[in-house]
Amino acid sequence: MPNPSNDHDAPHPAGIVERLVRDDLDRKRFLKIAGAGAAASFGTFVLAACGSSSETVSTVAAPASTSSTASTSSRGDIGILNYALTLEYLEREFYAKVIAAGLYSGKVGALIKDFGAQEATHVEALKGAVQKLGGTPAANPNGKFPINDATQVAELAYTVENLGAAAYLGQAHHIQSPEVLATALAIHTVEARHAATLATLVKKSITPDGAFAVPAEMSTVLAAVKPFLG
Repeated sequence: MPNPSNDHDAPHPAGIVERLVRDDLDRKRFLKIAGAGAAASFGTFVLAACGSSSETVSTVAAPASTSSTASTSSRGDIGILNYALTLEYLEREFYAKVIAAGLYSGKVGALIKDFGAQEATHVEALKGAVQKLGGTPAANPNGKFPINDATQVAELAYTVENLGAAAYLGQAHHIQSPEVLATALAIHTVEARHAATLATLVKKSITPDGAFAVPAEMSTVLAAVKPFLG
């Protein structure tokens, strides 16, 4: 008769979020990479990220050997980074076109330029992260965006930024590398701040999902951005 404890202890692949919950050494390593600010938000981030997974933390056993985990990590994390990179390419292009259209001036215009510069920085950071893992950065897609008037563009920017934040959150529990998670978390919080700032501009909720952000799966996000691909 099988031993229930042996079944429970059988190795299962685990993302870095689940490993950070269980493993104090991994957790300290991540917080050192991400910076002191990550410590305060880590608990909430784990709850939101793991909420989109079919597994609970209590049922996930220790990861497989270091060598096999590293191999799996490189393939999976490169794919996630390139997915994020594709979204950031589109956001960078969107803001560049908005700025070129000259729809905003003054403080709002300066804010839009700041957002565009930050999205461009995200692109370079993600390309560097892919290359560091030995991968090839995703190609820059051609974007097409309706740039008609200031109100319509502000509402689209609000939607795009919320989608970007949800996309990062949706991949958190799949990430294997602490460094990649630190990068994703650092970008995720900026996307969310962009969305909150734009919410005040379009008079919408700065926390549309309430106390906990709702993650979006890759298929949902890609379907949402498909109309913006040339």
